[in-house]
Amino acid sequence: MAELSSTRQTYGRTLLALGRENPDVVVLDADLSKSTMTQYFARELPRRFFDCGVAEQNMIGIAAGLAASGKTAFASTFAVFATARCYDQLRVCIAQPHLNVKVVATHGGITVGEDGASHHAIEDLALACALPGFTVIVPADSTETDQAIRAVAATPGPFYVRLGRPKVPEVLGPTHKFAIGKAAMLRSGADATIVAIGIMVSRALEAAASLARQGIDCRVLNMSTVKPLDTGAIVQAARETGAMVTAEEHLEQGGLGSRVAQVVVQNHPVPMSFVAIGDVFAKSGTPEQLLERHGLTAAAIEKAMLSAVARKKR
Repeated sequence: MAELSSTRQTYGRTLLALGRENPDVVVLDADLSKSTMTQYFARELPRRFFDCGVAEQNMIGIAAGLAASGKTAFASTFAVFATARCYDQLRVCIAQPHLNVKVVATHGGITVGEDGASHHAIEDLALACALPGFTVIVPADSTETDQAIRAVAATPGPFYVRLGRPKVPEVLGPTHKFAIGKAAMLRSGADATIVAIGIMVSRALEAAASLARQGIDCRVLNMSTVKPLDTGAIVQAARETGAMVTAEEHLEQGGLGSRVAQVVVQNHPVPMSFVAIGDVFAKSGTPEQLLERHGLTAAAIEKAMLSAVARKKR
């Protein structure tokens, strides 16, 4: 069984390491530092940490001011607050002036669990991707989180990074090299392709293994940079495998599936299926209960792939 680890805890540790290395790194939080794990930075480097209280919109404005003054500003809260509550500030204060603010949001998706619909960020990727100039990243595990946060800190401009609440399987080995805008092929395959992000990457690998036992050779792409997409990897997969499934812990509209489909239809149309949340808000429940209820499972990916493969041109 794969080792479990928390992407938000990895974020906190990596952020502290960056703060030790670079005096221009500053961190802001909205009264949730114990949950977002920015508390590690706050304890050791309190003069560069700003707790803005339950005032997320003000936090984004302050982060913009610090970035305009030459700082590398990391702003963190829960994903549902970082996007929906602060959208005007993200648009006007960060995206339009293209400032060096890194919005790193934890508790993304429905695996927030028992906190319920008010805390489930299921439309955050659609919102973030709609902001011109923003780069949007969803790491698959802690290994990728560490590398992604370091890459984000070293790259000028606005970012949205989505992390989760629960511990997740470590799916990427020590040789993995994260690069902004590049997909990672975790499994080769000639018959079909699964494109996944975040917690769905481990489920994609599980589904691919099951499909292999049925004679279907599935490629698995970890598309951790949702914007800009690795269009080359998508088009190559469409041409070489002829069928595709996307898998994400997000609404079907406006997320990974919509963006990948746009690339596919413009370059090399193939049968596609989508594993995502339908046009509903989730209820309260354990993460596993909610993932099962909304079809975010390896079995659901397998079923979707069988449908896509059945529609391939013979």
